[in-house]
Amino acid sequence: MNAPLLFPLPGNEASCGRLAAGLGAEVGDIEVRRFPDGESYVRYLSAPEQRDIVLFCTLDRPDDKLLQLMFAAETARELGAASVGLVSPYLAYMRQDRRFNDGEAVTSAQFAKLLSGAFGWLVTIDPHLHRYAALEEIYSVPSAVLHAAPLISQWIAAEVSRPLLIGPDGESEQWVSSVARAANAPFVVLGKTRRGDRDVEVSVPEVERWRDHTPVLVDDIVSTAHTMIETVHHLRVAGMKPPVCIAIHAVFADDAYRELCATGIDRVVTANTIAHPSNGIDVTSLLADGIRRIMG
Repeated sequence: MNAPLLFPLPGNEASCGRLAAGLGAEVGDIEVRRFPDGESYVRYLSAPEQRDIVLFCTLDRPDDKLLQLMFAAETARELGAASVGLVSPYLAYMRQDRRFNDGEAVTSAQFAKLLSGAFGWLVTIDPHLHRYAALEEIYSVPSAVLHAAPLISQWIAAEVSRPLLIGPDGESEQWVSSVARAANAPFVVLGKTRRGDRDVEVSVPEVERWRDHTPVLVDDIVSTAHTMIETVHHLRVAGMKPPVCIAIHAVFADDAYRELCATGIDRVVTANTIAHPSNGIDVTSLLADGIRRIMG
């Protein structure tokens, strides 16, 4: 594989720099800003001509980022890039995967169509595949879907004494069980009923026999944190130790992070797919392996 030329979109500079170092690749200069009226300005200061270009942009808060990303991809092609790929550690718009109510937009498929038209390939980590069996069902370009579970297992085994893993719902059981098995730890899963974006009812299985263990709440995405917050309350009533909360993607909408920390937990640890103070699990080597795989 010839070393690609990487360009970070705003806010992704540190992560892109680590990835370039892991690949032995160069980071190019790109200017992305907004005019006073809010429109976007994009200018390549490092020439993309005849180079394999990689744009690095994690897609939390995607509505603020998408146009700049699309402009950057199209401009790279116009300036003669040999290829244009996207590294997006967190891939947005995976939740709305069917029409739950008449007239709704199926935004997961529509977003996939936009990105598939702009890029030649995609590298991402643990997209929220709920009703899709694979990313290829909606993305028409080659993709490398990477999994952070082994890194989470390693972190738990090294950092938590006598862990008991707790998954968010029955659908997570296969994933949580594999993380627990690799960490040599027992696990349970919650019962969860979601009535709305911020209305979640949680039931915790019998955990009294695990009172000498440290609860470890694990999930792929933490957004409102309502599931974790309610689970912490149940664990306190059951007399369990303060839990460790682990997630891959630290979305943390509004004041969710502060609210979760205020429940008396031990700590919050996330992967650095989204830059956040809770980051403690580094996915750089995972992304580098994915790029090598997809670029040959």
